[in-house]
Amino acid sequence: MDFSVIFDVGVVALRILLPIYAIVIVYQCYAAMRRRRRPEKPLVTLLNLATGDKTPVVFWENSIGTTRSSDIIVDDEMVSRNHAVLLRRKEGWFITDTNSESGTYVNGELAEGRVQVYIDDTIEVGDTRFKLLRGDEYNDELRSSWFFRKVSDKPAIKAWKLMLMVTLFHFFMAVEAMFWNDGTNVFSPLLLFGALAVVEWGFFSISYFALRRVSFELEALALFLTGIGVMLLVRQVERSAYVQLIAAAAGMVLFCVIIKLIEDPDKINKFRLPLMIIAVGLLLTSIVFGKVTKGAANWIYIGSISIQPSELVKVIYIIIGASALDKLQTSKNLLEFIIFSMVCVGLLAWMGDFGTALIFFMTFLLIAFMRSGDFKTVILALVAAAIGVIFVLRFKPYVADRFKAWRHAWQYAQAEGYQQTHVLTFIASGGLFGVGVGNGFLKQVAASESDLVFGLVAEEMGVIVAITLALAVAILVIYARAITTRSRSTFYSISACCAAGLLVVQLSLNIFGATDILPLTGVTFPFISSGGSSIMACWGLIAYIKAADERTYSLKR
Repeated sequence: MDFSVIFDVGVVALRILLPIYAIVIVYQCYAAMRRRRRPEKPLVTLLNLATGDKTPVVFWENSIGTTRSSDIIVDDEMVSRNHAVLLRRKEGWFITDTNSESGTYVNGELAEGRVQVYIDDTIEVGDTRFKLLRGDEYNDELRSSWFFRKVSDKPAIKAWKLMLMVTLFHFFMAVEAMFWNDGTNVFSPLLLFGALAVVEWGFFSISYFALRRVSFELEALALFLTGIGVMLLVRQVERSAYVQLIAAAAGMVLFCVIIKLIEDPDKINKFRLPLMIIAVGLLLTSIVFGKVTKGAANWIYIGSISIQPSELVKVIYIIIGASALDKLQTSKNLLEFIIFSMVCVGLLAWMGDFGTALIFFMTFLLIAFMRSGDFKTVILALVAAAIGVIFVLRFKPYVADRFKAWRHAWQYAQAEGYQQTHVLTFIASGGLFGVGVGNGFLKQVAASESDLVFGLVAEEMGVIVAITLALAVAILVIYARAITTRSRSTFYSISACCAAGLLVVQLSLNIFGATDILPLTGVTFPFISSGGSSIMACWGLIAYIKAADERTYSLKR
């Protein structure tokens, strides 16, 4: 058989294989997350001494009050909406009164500050008295999150096998990029793949063997996405591919550091004020020293190195918003967070980075709702945002010009709609299986490797792969929400859900902006888009999701 025929058959087979393989990898990652669960059981039980009812306590931090958002709901008119918090720490169980009207009592004595409680102690809130019992004294079955119901008895895929699948996918991308070389070094994709494999397996070895982590599914998913973003650059700007890989390695270090730093939620709360100052300082640095790029002064250039401080502020913002529960419900803490959020969003709007400002605002809404469980807070924030938008459009009319091409990209195909029309055109030309890594034409359009990367993936790897990658990020919200039922602290629950929510908001703005469903805002596709600050922030954000998994801190396999 003619070699050229064999070559063509191999190319077509590889293009069909990659979409199917991508689906398999994403499925295996989430299937492993779902299967590896410990049996759920109450940590302690609260016995209502008046009615005899038993309430299972399944969280490390539990709000007690009359609102539906309370973890332990008490039907007692003498109990405040947010009355007290029952929480577990390394030293044992504690009860904290959260400025209730009638107070909280332990064994008949008024609780001031955190008061330790022991098994068989009596806790009194309002006119209701509870007795603290052991968890095994609750005999009914607990309701699990639907994500973990009917879990298969089959063992989850081994971590090293999952890593091997991810590495092979990136190898196939390198091979495909060699097929479609444009006259540059034909072996450069293999060299880049070799460097990528060293980073991936180095991180796996440190995490799995040195740090003794009992799971690696989330990290494998992040490595899968990161590697795709790196390999897409090999036939575009090869130097940028190596810069992206170095930044990703730095992000993995940041991932490990954050998990270590937030092991104790009480300690991290002591750093809230310094972190606020650092975050505001980073944004002010962008305003003072930032270079206007694509209409926003959010880039700082140090020689040939560029930094986007607002990306790193995202990581800090989550820590500040997700305090421990007995601190969350104080009016002082809430007011501090609202003021800090207003300052961050205001500074981002001032520097013209309205896409990131929108991401911060949406994250604020999510944190505010998870902290209060009250839609009134969200509605008031939305009203304030609407007023802010009117103010911006009134005094910064150039912002309105950005919306001119929205939903009318084809009418402005040679002006404001140039990028969106090219994305739509090349998505269509890529079809289901793409034209091959490095063989696309969208890479000739500005920002194709960052703001328009969804279109680049769809053109070169096919719509199936592009949608699969989007779902891989989007489903993080479902996974984060599911694992919070076993989180050690409300800090982990809120930080995990908000980190996942932030990534999904960013993902939505990137995809829908590039495809003219929403105005083009210039934010990145998590893990895939080129940008060192962005990839580091993404790894920092998934550290919160990892920390929420109760298996993260176990030393046993």
